[in-house]
Amino acid sequence: MHTLELAKPDGRRMTLYARRPLPPDLQAPSPFADPLAGGAHLRWHPVRGEWVTYAAHRQGRTFLPPPEYNPLAPMTDPANPTEVPVGPWDVAVFENRFPSLGGFLPEPPELIVTTAPAQGRCEVVVFTQDREASLGGLPLDHIELLLGVWGDRTRRIGAEKEIQYVLPFENRGAEVGVTLHHPHGQIYAYPVVPPVPARMQQVALEHRAKHGRGVLEMHIEAERRDGARMLYEGRHAVAFVPVCARYPYEVWIAPIRPFESFAHLDDTVRADLARALKTVLLKFDGLWQRPFPYLMAWYQAPTDGQPHPESHLHAQLWPPYRTRDRLKYLAGTELAAGFFAMDALPEEKARELQQVEVNIP
Repeated sequence: MHTLELAKPDGRRMTLYARRPLPPDLQAPSPFADPLAGGAHLRWHPVRGEWVTYAAHRQGRTFLPPPEYNPLAPMTDPANPTEVPVGPWDVAVFENRFPSLGGFLPEPPELIVTTAPAQGRCEVVVFTQDREASLGGLPLDHIELLLGVWGDRTRRIGAEKEIQYVLPFENRGAEVGVTLHHPHGQIYAYPVVPPVPARMQQVALEHRAKHGRGVLEMHIEAERRDGARMLYEGRHAVAFVPVCARYPYEVWIAPIRPFESFAHLDDTVRADLARALKTVLLKFDGLWQRPFPYLMAWYQAPTDGQPHPESHLHAQLWPPYRTRDRLKYLAGTELAAGFFAMDALPEEKARELQQVEVNIP
């Protein structure tokens, strides 16, 4: 993996990644001439016992631009700068112009609840220069590079003293709120471990203390023995519809052995994990014969400088699904109570995805 560090005219940092050496004279463009002027802050939720970030400046972010405008298209006209340069890069990472965490941090307001600066980092990860491509359509070695990029970003950002958790994710499709259609994802780096991974971490710690092994490691063994919901089973990685899926077509992707984070993967595991990811995404598109929308999040160990043998790197993917004549999103019981109500069996949805043939050389 080859890298090149750049700075945008507005002060934001950019890193280019490639499978081959990069010319050192590349320059990072920006659609914005002025420095970042927004700012976010945190407010404590006294009933839930968790932080909420407030970033009103995001109201001015790019939203569903006209087709002829694409700030992620390579810059060919110096008078019309974009976010990424022309050059032989494969993956580009740069700071979000409208971050919910990090960036310019004003003094937080004094309120009736505790407030704090919204420390953290929000980065955009451009998967490829091809705006018509998709993550699942990329070559395997390109997806392997992306997994390596996520590992590099986890190492770099996680080493910052104020960062406690690094979450790579992708929202794909207008149905899940994507505003720019060039293949890209994001990385959020938090000053605390967020509530969902914090709960997962607590369960993993308790399970390891009781059984001496990780909860996901043992669950993967059980899914492999059962076999009914498996979508991919390689030497080092698996993908399956979990028996406890809360959404139809929910899929988990993971290395078979526990690795704390992307930064801990070796080349062989990374290669098989890329194949598992590509298989699942091609199955999604193949089942519906269209670029299917989904949200994909990768869970890792906290970046607090401590060992976390209880952690097990994995992805969870949640597509919206059609029920009768509408797309299904969170319902009242799910959003308000966190108590999910499934109207489809995981085994049924796994069979649908298993029937989609995927040929990966």
